[in-house]
Amino acid sequence: MQVRIFSSKSAVRFLVPLVLLPGLPGCFVSPGGESSSDGGPSGSRLRVALAFPPAENLSPYGADATLLSRLGVTEGLTALDANGAAVPALARSWRRVSDRTWRFTLREATFQDGTDVTPAAVASALTHATQAEPPPAALAGVTLDAKGDGDSGIRITTAEPDPVLPMRLSSPSLAVLAPKAYGKKGTPTPVGTATGPFEIAEVSGGGSATLDRYDHYWGGLAHASGIDARFVKDGTARANAVRTGGVDIAEAIPVAQAATLDEATLEEAGTTRTTSLQLNTTTGPFKNPKLRVAARTAIDSSALVKGVFEGYADPGAGIFGPAVTWAESKRVKPAGRAKAARPDGASITLATYDNRPELPEVAQVVQQQLQKAGFTVKLEVREYSRLESDALAGKFDAFIGARNSLLDTGDPVGVLGSDYTCDGAYNLARLCDKQVDRAVGRAVETDGTDERQDAAMAAEAAILGTDAVVPLAHQQIIAGVSTKVRGVLLDPYERTLVGAGTRR
Repeated sequence: MQVRIFSSKSAVRFLVPLVLLPGLPGCFVSPGGESSSDGGPSGSRLRVALAFPPAENLSPYGADATLLSRLGVTEGLTALDANGAAVPALARSWRRVSDRTWRFTLREATFQDGTDVTPAAVASALTHATQAEPPPAALAGVTLDAKGDGDSGIRITTAEPDPVLPMRLSSPSLAVLAPKAYGKKGTPTPVGTATGPFEIAEVSGGGSATLDRYDHYWGGLAHASGIDARFVKDGTARANAVRTGGVDIAEAIPVAQAATLDEATLEEAGTTRTTSLQLNTTTGPFKNPKLRVAARTAIDSSALVKGVFEGYADPGAGIFGPAVTWAESKRVKPAGRAKAARPDGASITLATYDNRPELPEVAQVVQQQLQKAGFTVKLEVREYSRLESDALAGKFDAFIGARNSLLDTGDPVGVLGSDYTCDGAYNLARLCDKQVDRAVGRAVETDGTDERQDAAMAAEAAILGTDAVVPLAHQQIIAGVSTKVRGVLLDPYERTLVGAGTRR
């Protein structure tokens, strides 16, 4: 039996310079210049503008889970470092005791209702997540059983061997809440039941939220005394709020607005989000692999990076981009690609959504490039919620979307299975290829970090070899930040924004 032990000491040594995690314990520098292991004094409240309002009544299982994580409200047993490895959060260490069982040792912490984080409470939270409908994306295809083990341990057993369980448990959708969060009916509530440095005091519809500092946070007293969050869908309005001093931090500044802000107020970071062109392999012209090759060779991603993203992106290299730090050195060249056919005016419908302001412009450039190659292209742009069901049903010939490849679990294999296999739940290309399924299957069964990464890149090569997906650009995230603010947390997975060390 192989046993792996991860201790928090090595995590702290590696992570402190990166300043990525919302609750990383350690020393923060107070405005007066003194260092305190307990965090800062009673600092100013932070004014934050977020791009997306709560969409699911603050459910910890869906899209709102990431919102809660970005505001420093919720935490899971683990988190991810800049290289995608699992590091301690509510669990201070863990070890694999068998192929299907892991034991996690909890740190001393309390929920925001004052109760202790106990093995029974953690087991209950994870059990509720497994019973959610629909289940959290991080648990897609996974069956697990969680039980307390002694005074500070929790034992998690999966139906099948799961070598990436510690990474999976870092997902914002697997945050741990106090027992009282789970009523007999309805969605679990994170209000006053989470473990992060900030707790929700009030939510005003979809317009704003008030958060106060949680003074008993295990990672030390947060510098800011609270957060006043506004949900501002319009990117121009978020940029204006930074420029006029109306907010201290604004996430997701559109590329087109970046030039309007003082350079000193711009912070950027690479992300694991890739904008791609998905080609419908089941019906329409792109059922023909030779026409998919014609579409791929027509795309000039460097023109997109320069013209649309204005340099705040890297040209599409694969499903995984530069922010996945190990990917480029392990990338495998696709083999056995078909030869391109002449489009001869083949008519296609290209769709995208306007929730991300750069995507319609990307689609217009791609439309022009495909038309120049000989395709006839009709462009359709909708709000995402009105587009997704049709895209999944294969009603478009091509689809442009932005996908964070490591958001759900941090495991590179997970997104390949969900997006490009016959049974994938988010298979926009409707790809069903035996070679791809075998390659992804091998990656799923591979243990060991390096070996799993190698298998993931081999599966990526198999997918790219079908030309079902054309990577267009690997995006950077841009935030507007007041020059008075320090400690904003921009991580590659877009899970964090404000934490205990964020201050002004």
